[in-house]
Amino acid sequence: MGRSAKAGPLKSAAVVFGALAFGWLAIELALKPFLDKARAAMNKSDPTRDPDEVDGDGDTSPKKSPSDEDASGDRE
Repeated sequence: MGRSAKAGPLKSAAVVFGALAFGWLAIELALKPFLDKARAAMNKSDPTRDPDEVDGDGDTSPKKSPSDEDASGDRE
């Protein structure tokens, strides 16, 4: 009886937002393996990414070859 006029639209908006969030979460969980593969493929197809600069183990420092170490004077 003492209902305000704003309670109806606010409640409807909250229900719609909750339903959208629940639906998105359900899709993410149900299709996780497929989405992971698709995201990995998209990351690999980035035209600005240079695969020679990424070695996969997180170390971005350049690797030294044995000839580089010999040239630096580290011989014993």
